[in-house]
Order: sequence, then C-alpha cells, then structure tokens
Amino acid sequence: MPELPEVETVRRGLQPVMEGARIARVETRREALRFPLPERFAERLAGRRILSLGRRAKYLLAEIEGDLLLAMHLGMSGSFRIEGVEGSGAPVAGAAFHMARGEDRLHDHVLFHLEAPDARIVFNDPRRFGYMALIESGARDTHPHFRALGIEPTGNALSGEALAPRFKGKAAPLKATLLDQSIIAGLGNIYVCEALWRARLSPRRAAGTLVRIDGRPTQRLDSLALHIRETIADAIEAGGSTLRDYRQADGALGYFQHRFRVYDRENEPCLREGCRGIVQRIVQSGRSTFFCPVCQR
Repeated sequence: MPELPEVETVRRGLQPVMEGARIARVETRREALRFPLPERFAERLAGRRILSLGRRAKYLLAEIEGDLLLAMHLGMSGSFRIEGVEGSGAPVAGAAFHMARGEDRLHDHVLFHLEAPDARIVFNDPRRFGYMALIESGARDTHPHFRALGIEPTGNALSGEALAPRFKGKAAPLKATLLDQSIIAGLGNIYVCEALWRARLSPRRAAGTLVRIDGRPTQRLDSLALHIRETIADAIEAGGSTLRDYRQADGALGYFQHRFRVYDRENEPCLREGCRGIVQRIVQSGRSTFFCPVCQR
C-alpha cells in the first residue's frame, strides 16, 4: 500500500495541473470502488473549480469551490495519471528511475476532465481498494475518515513532548504503537522500520518505556520523533518507495527503496558503522518487521 511519502509525491505531481483548474465533467466507469461513489458524484463536481490540493495522512484532499472537499484514497494499487498536458509523461527532474505507464485502460475507473489546462486526471485501480468521498469543507475533522487521525509526521508538531502523553503507560510494542493512526497519521510499515533503525530502538520495546515517571519524554523519545520526521522527509525527497504498484503521477518511480537501511534486508549485515549485527525479520500484528537486534535496543 502506498504510504504517506508516496501520497505526498502524487499530490505534488498533480498539484500544478489540478489547482485552479475547472472540472468540465467527471466520467465514472463503475458505480463503486472499495465503497460506492458518493451520490450524484459526477454531477456535484462538474463545473466547479479546484481551489487547492492538499493531503491529510494518506488522503489526497481537493478543495472544491462551493464548500466541498473531495477526499481520495489510493488503497492498495490506486494511482493517478495525467493525460493531455505536454511533458506529463516525462520523469520528474532529478528522479533516478522512470517507467512508462501501461496501455491497459481496463482499470481506469474515474476520469476528471479539466478545463484550462485541457487535461484529464485518470484514477486507475486494478484491485479497487481505493475510494473517494465528498465532504462539506467544514466537516472534515468530524468525518469518520478523519476524526480519529493523529499528528502529522511532516512538521514540528511531531515531537517527544507531543508523543509522551500518547505513549505513557503503553505496554504495546513500539512498532504497533507507531502504526496506530490515532497517534501518528500516515505512518506505514516501511517507514516505521526505517525510523526505528535510525533511532536505534527495538520494535519490540514497550512504548511506555520512552516516557519518564513524571510524564515527560525521555531523550530517546525526542530522538525517535526527530528520526520519524527525517525519514519521512527523506522519502518524500526521493519520490517515495517503488514496491509493486506505486508510480508517481507522471509515471516516474520513487527510489527511496535504494536507501533502505533495514527494511527487506533480512539476513544481511547491519549497515550501521561499527555494528556487527545481522538484520532479522519478525512478524508483528501480521506484518513483517525488519530490525537489527544488536544496535536496536
């Protein structure tokens, strides 16, 4: 599943084309993705301008004139393709890897036809786990998709001080705690493994051990918050990680997977200088966790 850096990369690819454009019409080729499309979906969007394109956790959020918010989730295999704009098929400047889009249009499910620029934004999703919702702009934070989401891991709001009350008393392992979307919004398996390696913390350590008795964060919790922010920032800079289905909006591949220090490196030597550990893989809550048992404590 695309994680936050991949979704943010897609947002940045779509933003120059979508922001400020008017939706001429919306073409829907099926009535439902993971969930049914909103009632009168195409009709409610036609003729309206896209004011901005943002992100919350793993959701793309298009602010539509008339106090509407279009929330879009990529699911497991969803992607957006830009058509009709000169240069839209070229790789992003600085991207090291690029793959042309396939010509199979069978899984093109929703097409946004835009005016000025004359372009199409195509949502393609072979597994149909993605979904879209229309929300009144002022109701986002109380909507079921958003009301329980935690702190964004991309700004200074994520700190040891902010995490301490959320971690205090928790016996759950760090890995499971960090994947809890009500604590930090948008973190996924790959980047949790990488951040824990950077912070030298074991994924099996109880989350509550990073909080002092008086409720203040330990230095290790401050360090963890910093490494989470840095890991996400580095992944966004690299265009995300390309594993299986993920592509950027212009077809370019992300390449953060070439910077993995621990994820998917089972039985390989730890890359930390001076460490003689071997990367192990364990299963936590049904997901693979990769870590070094020597330097991550």
